[in-house]
Amino acid sequence: MLPQDQITEMQDHPLRDMLNLQRFIFCPGCLIGTVITSITSCLKERGLTSKDYAIVSGIGCTGRSSGCFKAPAFHTTHGRAIPFATGLKLANPKLKVIVLSGDGDLFAIGGNHFIHAARRNIEITVLCVNNNVYGMTGGQVAPTTHIGDITSTTPYGNMEPPFNLVSLAAASGATYVARWPGYDTLRLQRSIFKSLDNEGFSFIEVLAPCFIQYGTKNRLGDAVEMLEWLRRQIKIRMDCPPHEATFDFKEGIIICGEFVDEHREGFSNRLKQMRERVKSKRK
Repeated sequence: MLPQDQITEMQDHPLRDMLNLQRFIFCPGCLIGTVITSITSCLKERGLTSKDYAIVSGIGCTGRSSGCFKAPAFHTTHGRAIPFATGLKLANPKLKVIVLSGDGDLFAIGGNHFIHAARRNIEITVLCVNNNVYGMTGGQVAPTTHIGDITSTTPYGNMEPPFNLVSLAAASGATYVARWPGYDTLRLQRSIFKSLDNEGFSFIEVLAPCFIQYGTKNRLGDAVEMLEWLRRQIKIRMDCPPHEATFDFKEGIIICGEFVDEHREGFSNRLKQMRERVKSKRK
């Protein structure tokens, strides 16, 4: 049983009608919960109900987020959140489909699915909570771990260069691309609104370094100290080409902002037009 004060807090929560608040099982100070409430606040402000949207997550700390939503929410297999979301969108093009997962799930085992969904310009929103490691399974090195970082599988420092996720998304064909620190909820929510309106593939990277698996091994302090460490490095630029969007802890500069915002016909709309052409030829 939860303590009475926690039960009272949940009953008074402004998003209690849309969230399973007892399922927020993240570490104290983790920004995943902040991302979930930011998404939900946007959906509520738009007046969207559980019939209007679906949430898809993969495996990992962020993968557990699907259970937090009182809506069609799907906790899929490792790396397969995007193809699952693609199927939902093609089956019901009216749905707002949101993928919420981590950097390891989306860009290691799931990397192939990411680049092809962006190439197709399928009308889904992908939010990647980037915590720099495989947070839930032991803090192993991930595709976003920086050179020199200590992880459970790189005890002498990582030797592999990380992906620049916004550059990868833009090069693959995404029509909306942004990056924000997880604590900057106002800018994050503006991006979520834009992604919901975008008639194509949207990608938002949310920076949320894991203070348990990443911070302790790299001597960066507790959750509050890590947020301050992150804040000092953030530089907002709205006119930066994606390939120049520096994300380097060693240099102490992380470029955040919107990097792509363009209109291009979405995949499900093109598919609909093709079906209509085929039908007209058969008549």
